[in-house]
Amino acid sequence: MNSIWLMTSAEYAGDTSLFVRIQNVLLRENGGIFILTSLGLIFLLGLLMAAVCQRIHLPRIIGMLLTGIILGPYVLDLLDVSILNISSELRQIALIIILLKAGLSLDLKDLKKVGRSAVMLACVPATCELLAFVIFAPMILNISRVDAAVMGAVLAAVSPAVVVPRMVHLMESGYGTEKSIPQMILVGASCDDIYVIVLFSTFVGMAQGGQVNALDFVNIPVSILTGVLFGALVGWLLGQLFELLYRKGSYVRNSMKVIIIMGLSFLLMALETLLKGIVAFSGLLAVVSMACALKIRAPREVTGRLSAKFGKLWLAAEVVLFVLVGAAVDIRYTMEAGLAAVGMILLALLFRSAGVALCLLGTDLNKKERTFCVIAYLPKATVQAAIGSGNGCDIPETASEKWRK
Repeated sequence: MNSIWLMTSAEYAGDTSLFVRIQNVLLRENGGIFILTSLGLIFLLGLLMAAVCQRIHLPRIIGMLLTGIILGPYVLDLLDVSILNISSELRQIALIIILLKAGLSLDLKDLKKVGRSAVMLACVPATCELLAFVIFAPMILNISRVDAAVMGAVLAAVSPAVVVPRMVHLMESGYGTEKSIPQMILVGASCDDIYVIVLFSTFVGMAQGGQVNALDFVNIPVSILTGVLFGALVGWLLGQLFELLYRKGSYVRNSMKVIIIMGLSFLLMALETLLKGIVAFSGLLAVVSMACALKIRAPREVTGRLSAKFGKLWLAAEVVLFVLVGAAVDIRYTMEAGLAAVGMILLALLFRSAGVALCLLGTDLNKKERTFCVIAYLPKATVQAAIGSGNGCDIPETASEKWRK
């Protein structure tokens, strides 16, 4: 791949010797130099493009995504394959950081105000978007109903990596907190992915000639319940441990607490994989629940300082997350998609918007607040990057290629 990039880049540059010298510097046989170069480009160019977008009043995330697309394997191919091979793990670490910050910022009393709407947001909008694909995609894209269902399941998931940090920022700024709007969207987005991934696995099995397993749908509430309960237990025990050590005079610095919390979060995420096929378990919800329980158990000033430290970690993690999401975008498929595919996506988003509006019936939100909720629940990114590339999904490579197109 790197040799191909060398040839094409040299042709466009018109100076073969210059690009050969650049490649000789970057592509050392030991690979270490190029890994460090890739990380340097991710951080520096990602921040630069984010600043440029912010200057012209565009979201910073757009600059980071564009950086990833340009540096990625489908344009300039300037990212080392070792970085790309662990891209999903790096994105997951970044997501864990912002989920911990979200949990330490959540006030559970506020969730009681919007409990019904938050639960409905976890499944109703995705279901409406999926139905749009099942009904209209066979006519517009000339595909079968089953393939339409698989495609709809891929696109129906909202991106927690995009939604959660924005909602955390709104909570910290005090916007919409009187009616618990950010909290409602944050919780709904965290549960939405569980529902959609189960549907995706079910439809893929149907496309391969398998049967629908009703147990998969039962596992949706089970995974939510086990994740929340076990995460809360871990958070409560962790709070007990910190308090016990403090009483005995063994003060644990906040920086050390951050490391401990991160380590436990990694184990909770790993537990989801270990329990697969045994007990349904949501690692992401366990991480959020652990942080919420720790906030309840620990003094407010302690959790406030911990939240601030995770906020500082997020400054770097955000760049890595969205640049790598951009690097996963294959623009060749984007160019081949055509207007029919774009129209189908827009039509499905209209159905999704109707689903969000349905979830908000009976609330005291005004028209502007309802419109905000509709727009805030549209982003797609990390889940589509993972499913579309086949990462973490038990599907054949050929099937992944088919539905990605």
